[in-house]
Amino acid sequence: MNAIYILCLRQLKRYIRSPARIIGSLGQPILFLIALGFGFKAMFAKAGGGDYINFLSPGIISMAILFNAVFSGIEIIWDRQFGFLKETLVAPVSRLEIVLGRTLGGAIVAMAQGTVVFVICVIAGFRIANPRLVPVAIVFMFLIALLFTSIGTVFGSVLQDMQGFPLIINFLVMPLFFFSGAIFSASGLPKALQFALRLNPLSYGVDGLRGSLSNVFVFNMATDFVVLTILTAILLGVGSYFFSKIQL
Repeated sequence: MNAIYILCLRQLKRYIRSPARIIGSLGQPILFLIALGFGFKAMFAKAGGGDYINFLSPGIISMAILFNAVFSGIEIIWDRQFGFLKETLVAPVSRLEIVLGRTLGGAIVAMAQGTVVFVICVIAGFRIANPRLVPVAIVFMFLIALLFTSIGTVFGSVLQDMQGFPLIINFLVMPLFFFSGAIFSASGLPKALQFALRLNPLSYGVDGLRGSLSNVFVFNMATDFVVLTILTAILLGVGSYFFSKIQL
């Protein structure tokens, strides 16, 4: 347990000591919030959809968590190339503890970034429908962070090219984001797109977060929670397996 705590703390220190990373990772969510939120606000209201900022904000929060969580995997490649990973792996702790520590640390960092975006969304006009469900929303934020940090761990353990990692991850996360219901409603879509949304793990995170904050569900809270929990457990196991196969 000490190893998990130390590795979590190390991830948090890296985050706190890099204000450029904090500010830089806010750029894309704020751009989407302003450009889409205010750009389509009047059109969304005329179509009878209500306030688009209220609809979009949970998706933007999920986006901030998604990108920060998945890209935490590049730190494995970085540490491998500069020898820091070797120091960790030769320590008298199991690789499972190392994976759990790094994954939990990355998830906490991603969640912290999502919380900052949450505050920005509130400032921009987002209104929480039921404040009593905010703790439930926090649980969904953490599950999203943990799930996609696990995916980042898988790719970070398999890949060795620091330049190739962002290209592959962008190829993965952009479709996940755009076909998750984060920026448009899932109702009324063609059946093929509805099927794609149901296969997308981020859809359940966005739906759980939006339902908790805005009382608007596509699935339901129980389904969202169960799917995210099961997928997170599976991907934590897959990430642990690939990390254990790393050869220095």
